Amino acid sequence: MKMMRAVVLDKITQAKDIVLSEYPVPEVRPGWVLVKVKAFGLNHSEKLLRLNEIRADHIRKPIIPGIECVGEIVDPSDSGLETGQKIIALMGGMGRSFNGSYVEYALLPARIVFPIESNLPWDVLGAVPETYFTAWGSLFECLHLTAEDTLLIRGATCALGYAAIQIAKALDCHVIATTHRAEKLPLISEADEAVLDDGKLTGKIHGVSKALDLIGPRYLKDTLTAVEKGGIVCQTGLLGGVYVLNGFDPIKDIPNGVYLTGFFSNYPTQQIVDDIFAFLNEKELVPAGGRVFDFANIRDAIAAQDEGKVNGKIVVKVPY
Repeated sequence: MKMMRAVVLDKITQAKDIVLSEYPVPEVRPGWVLVKVKAFGLNHSEKLLRLNEIRADHIRKPIIPGIECVGEIVDPSDSGLETGQKIIALMGGMGRSFNGSYVEYALLPARIVFPIESNLPWDVLGAVPETYFTAWGSLFECLHLTAEDTLLIRGATCALGYAAIQIAKALDCHVIATTHRAEKLPLISEADEAVLDDGKLTGKIHGVSKALDLIGPRYLKDTLTAVEKGGIVCQTGLLGGVYVLNGFDPIKDIPNGVYLTGFFSNYPTQQIVDDIFAFLNEKELVPAGGRVFDFANIRDAIAAQDEGKVNGKIVVKVPY
């Protein structure tokens, strides 16, 4: 039996306890493809899994975490993909319902594996799948962003925030980006306005037609009143640590003529993936990344995530 290295979890696991285990390379079956993982990004949802959600009955255990990766097809099975084809894969239960990407070889359902055309190196591509898919869906599917918009990105000093700034500026939008830490204002200097967020933006910013709220329920009511009449608010992130909004009254808390939506990134499609890479290629954008770690140093990568030491996407490069 061929073996590989993987992070395997069966209980709450702190960063210091992360180890690489020997694990069998999975056997291909119909409807699934075997991928040689080249790189993967770390995500907040994986941290939630590792430190809390792993206890839930709906999580298969033991589980290899990881909701995204980039790599090459090793065995396409009956998918119609080709051996050696460059792909990204994300979501659809990855790293929760079935084993994910913290591994050298991943067996993934063909429905979440998408061929791509890109000359970017693997460690740069590793910053794309979940982050840019979520940014793209939030900005275009939910906010219907256009060049004429003034876009507020609340909680912009995260990988998703940096990607959203990059995409919106490439579209020629006016971008207002916020952070709650004064020392992080330089990190969002690519925006037209970098604003220190004390929890109340209403009356302090003006002309906002679209808002991407990455803080979540903690400040959502204030975001709704900070946009202009006719504006759209998309709540995508949960950085504020509040996950539900108790006592929310849609009639009173959503101002007249303001629209509230949210983006759930569990349903990627080939068309959206194609649109993202066409945009990156056309605009000659290099995806915004934070720091790259080798797979052998996965414990250090996860520790850096937990401690908030990296500004931007943490990418783990798997030996080629």
